[in-house]
Amino acid sequence: MKNITDRHQFILKKLKQEGKINILELIEEMQVSGVTIRKDLKILEDKNLLFRTRGGGSINNPYAIDRPINEKEFINSDEKMRIAKAALALVGNTDSIMIGSGTTAYEFAKALHTTKNLTVITPAVKVGLELSDRPNMDVLLLGGMIRKNSSSVAGSHALRILEEISCDILFIGVDGIDLDFGVSISNLAEASLNQKMIETAQTVVLLADSTKFDRRGLGRICGLDQVHYIITDDKVAEATVRAMKERGIKVISA
Repeated sequence: MKNITDRHQFILKKLKQEGKINILELIEEMQVSGVTIRKDLKILEDKNLLFRTRGGGSINNPYAIDRPINEKEFINSDEKMRIAKAALALVGNTDSIMIGSGTTAYEFAKALHTTKNLTVITPAVKVGLELSDRPNMDVLLLGGMIRKNSSSVAGSHALRILEEISCDILFIGVDGIDLDFGVSISNLAEASLNQKMIETAQTVVLLADSTKFDRRGLGRICGLDQVHYIITDDKVAEATVRAMKERGIKVISA
């Protein structure tokens, strides 16, 4: 495949289908040198058509950014609302859940109404305030210093509270889901708290829109082997969904 236009069309088509591309696979499939492929990827990145990664390229920015929560709230808001509503079905007959920080988790809290008694544990101030006056709900707000970017607590006080409790299901928003790196968030200050929340829960549910896939945040919080469900939207590449299911994760597309 010598024609540069044909190569670029092939790369972009594969990227659309799979969400990411690998240089070694492209060399074999296109029968051109690695130098040529890397030049093609550089041109396509300069045109804002992909993001170059180590060993290939991605349709999404592979590195998560720690944006303020009031800015994140308007990113993919429709997808987040659909994900939140789909997550309600997993609450079932459980009597205790934990809700993490982030805008998708907050959307889940806004949609959460129940006629039975439910205890909700959360580090997120907005989630706690949203649920504090709901009938049949008891809210345990974890203590600690509040991070302005996320309106969530972090630190040793919250970790000590988690040492004393257990819950059935954790609903958690994340910044990155990567097959090799695992699950991550963009701020180290909250990473240890998220790790402890995952250890505390019997079932772990990730609430993540399609932009979070094939990305890595600064702080790794768990491997994919610790995740039971991922609730996302319908824009995730089929190959990525298939790979998650092969890991034993139940993927729900909202």
